[in-house]
Amino acid sequence: MRGFVYSSDSDDNIGTSRDGAKLFGRERSIHHVLGGGKVADVLLWRNRNVSAALLIGMTVIWFLFEVVEYNFVTLVCHHSITTLLVIFIWRTAAELFRLTPPTIPGIILHESTFKEMASIVHKRCNQFLSKLLDSACGRDLPFFFLAIISLYILSVIGTYFSFLNLVYLGFLGLETLPFLYERFEEDVDRLAGKVSREIKRSYRKFDSQFLNKIPRGPVKEKTR
Repeated sequence: MRGFVYSSDSDDNIGTSRDGAKLFGRERSIHHVLGGGKVADVLLWRNRNVSAALLIGMTVIWFLFEVVEYNFVTLVCHHSITTLLVIFIWRTAAELFRLTPPTIPGIILHESTFKEMASIVHKRCNQFLSKLLDSACGRDLPFFFLAIISLYILSVIGTYFSFLNLVYLGFLGLETLPFLYERFEEDVDRLAGKVSREIKRSYRKFDSQFLNKIPRGPVKEKTR
């Protein structure tokens, strides 16, 4: 069951060999796993202002759409009207009372930020799809069964939650789980190691009692 949680398959070396084991057999820090850039800093709350602003913004959007039941087009129009009115009143008052006029930035959202986020999402999606297809070909049966169970659970959850609720819950997970894992990394790795060893024992037992007893046809010798 290589690559399921830990890179080592031996259950006998539980001593010092397990002390430095990392979740999913990784050798890099969680910051490098997440990309090691600005996105990783936001997810790990190393840039607290941006992380808090994103969390508050997503919470406000979720509240407006799910609780207040705002329509998307209506919300965008009302927000644009409010912004235009504020800038117009501010500009008019600045000319009348000789105040500092509002400064409109030339670039509101930098292109590099979108490129970095898109690159990380593209890389992670390719890795996940490649792992999923390899497991479907029988190269990683534990991950194959885990993927099927996870997708089924997600489909059941999707029947009770709207798409926006799922997106918001996923965003909350991205904003909290990496931060909590980095803070309690040793405890989580220790617990994951115990769970991984139990799963491996159960799989070997299932393999010896059921899978190995499945009759297989004769293997044809290759002709040279």
